[in-house]
Amino acid sequence: MTPSRARDASRPLPSRSALAAHWGLDPDVVFLNHGSFGATPIAVLGAQSKLRSQLEAEPVRFMVRELEPLLDEARNALAAFVGASPERLVFVQNATTGVSTVLRSLVLRAGDELLTTDHEYNACKNALDFVAEASGARVVVVQVPFPLSGDDEVAEAIAEATTERTRLILVDHVTSPTGLVMPVERIVAEANARGVDVLVDGAHAPGMVPLALDALGAAYYTANCHKWICAPKGAALLYVRDDKAREIRPLSISHGANSPRGDRSRLRLEFDWCGTTDPTAAIAVKDAIAFMQQIVAGGFDEVMRRNRSLALHARAVLCDALSVAAPCPDSMIGSLAAVVLPARRTPAAPSASMTEPLQDRLYFEHGIEVPVPCWPASPHRLVRISAQLYNSPAEYNYLASALIEELALEAR
Repeated sequence: MTPSRARDASRPLPSRSALAAHWGLDPDVVFLNHGSFGATPIAVLGAQSKLRSQLEAEPVRFMVRELEPLLDEARNALAAFVGASPERLVFVQNATTGVSTVLRSLVLRAGDELLTTDHEYNACKNALDFVAEASGARVVVVQVPFPLSGDDEVAEAIAEATTERTRLILVDHVTSPTGLVMPVERIVAEANARGVDVLVDGAHAPGMVPLALDALGAAYYTANCHKWICAPKGAALLYVRDDKAREIRPLSISHGANSPRGDRSRLRLEFDWCGTTDPTAAIAVKDAIAFMQQIVAGGFDEVMRRNRSLALHARAVLCDALSVAAPCPDSMIGSLAAVVLPARRTPAAPSASMTEPLQDRLYFEHGIEVPVPCWPASPHRLVRISAQLYNSPAEYNYLASALIEELALEAR
């Protein structure tokens, strides 16, 4: 997109926090979108670079003799972090892959119902539609209001839509467009009591909210490590409850499918080797956890507390500036927060980057990287902010001023 106005270089960008020195972020961008793809600290990238050098120094030795123990070490660290048995965890490339892995492993029949909410991530909704179309199953989309008053509206809407035909519930732990921390403990408990499996799309959850996956009891849980854990891109987890382990197969069937080995579970044998790829992102998850644990006194608990506090502060700044009410209670906020913006007068044609024009103007004309999702659909839209240790309150004040300016220009 060609900007309609150039950024006023005489207006300085706000400073980041002192902890931003640990990241290699572009100094000419106010980066308020950690939630989309994360941002990996320099030290963690250095650890991954060493692993890549180790791999390329002797690829056969690395892949054949060294890979399994390295993956096990990383898996053990991740399992301890998310409160899971290591035997129930495998690495996948991203949470979208984890969702598709589960869905395409299920044996579905005509009349089966796959239930999700209208806050579900678009890519994963597409995966639901794909398997439903192939099998004759039906996707049921539960309408969850936004703004909303609390957890009950979510849990009750899902419970009311669950029937004897419901085969699986796919629910976000933290919704992507709206930044809601969903009541997954209640949703899973109620579904389990009715004999319905739940797949939790926890793309944003590790490193944002405390996790105890074994205690949660979901049949399946998938989550990214490259977001709030700050691992390199290409590292995610898939958790499979013991009674479901034999049903779940990787998207790429490889050597593990007929391995005669008895020293490792079939789940590990199949998922730990799906063909040649770069495994260093998964191995470096342990380095990311270790780094983020020590970046501030108090470890990851303090990281999560600081990020949540900053997200709530930033949301309050935006709501005050735009004269709108907070769309959900504080209890449903982690490190993401969405604020409702005035709807466009007419739906906008998407740009080449498929972004809302306001998002492009904030980037090109103000140097702000922040998502403006059209939710539930254009002309309706939100602004979704992220809070990571490198951010500062001044950056959200700057965003508020830019939004006031741009919305005033739209209103002319």
